[in-house]
Amino acid sequence: MSIRPFFSSSAKVWDDIAWVYGIEEAGYAGWEIVGDGNYRLDNPACFKKIQEVIASTKLGITVHAPYGDLNLATLNDPIWRESIRQICTCIEHASALTDRVTLHPGYLSPVGKLMPQKVWGLQKEALRQIGKCALEHSVLACLENMISIKEFLCRQPEELIGMTEGIEGIGMTFDFGHANTIGKVDDFLSFVSRAHHIHIHDNHGMSDEHLPLGAGTVNWDIVGKAISSDYEGIVVIEGRSVEEAKTSLQVFRRCFP
Repeated sequence: MSIRPFFSSSAKVWDDIAWVYGIEEAGYAGWEIVGDGNYRLDNPACFKKIQEVIASTKLGITVHAPYGDLNLATLNDPIWRESIRQICTCIEHASALTDRVTLHPGYLSPVGKLMPQKVWGLQKEALRQIGKCALEHSVLACLENMISIKEFLCRQPEELIGMTEGIEGIGMTFDFGHANTIGKVDDFLSFVSRAHHIHIHDNHGMSDEHLPLGAGTVNWDIVGKAISSDYEGIVVIEGRSVEEAKTSLQVFRRCFP
C-alpha cells in the first residue's frame, strides 16, 4: 500500500503513554505525536519517554505542533513572537523523529477583524520564519486547513494554497474532517495531489467531532478512492481512543484501495 495509516489522539495528551502500544497492536504503521500536555517535545522528561516508546516499537512518527493559546496571526506582538518560538522549538525537537510537522494557522481576534490584511501579512511572515527553521532542520512544516469557525484562517482550499504558496519549508496538511464541517470535502479532493500530509476523521458536518470513520457523514468510499488515486504518503486517522482507532482502521482498509 502506497498510503500508510498513522493514528493520532489529542484526547490523550494528558494520559500515560502506554496507550501508544495499542496503536501498533491494532495494525497502524505509525503515530502522530500531538506535542502538548505530557507529549511536549521541549520537556526533556516527556521527550525521553517518547523516545523509549518509539525505540520499543516499529511505529513511524509524524508530529503535530502545539496550538493551544497560540496565534500566528495575532496583532499582539509578544504573543505572535511566542507562538512562532513554540512552533520552531517543536520543529527543532521533532527533527530527531520525523520530517513532517503539522501546524495550525492563526485566527482573527476582535482587533484583528478590523485589519484583515494586516493579519494575513502577519500569518505570512510567521510562516516565512517557521519555514526557515524547518529548512534548517530538514523538516516540512505543513499548515492545516481549519474548521467552520469563521475567525479561523485557511478554511478554504484556495486560502490554504494562497497562504503557503512560495514559502520554502512550508507545505500543506489537508484535513478532510475539518473540510466536512464547511461542506468542502469535494473542493479539497480536487487539490489533493498538492497535499503533503493528510488527516482524516468523521463528523456530521456541523462541528469538529473527531468521530471514527463511518460514524459521520463523510463518504469514505469516494474520499478513499480519490486520495488513493492522487496521493502517496501518510494518512493520519485522528480519534479519541485505541478502540475507535480499530474501528476507523477497518473502514480505512475497505475504502483506501
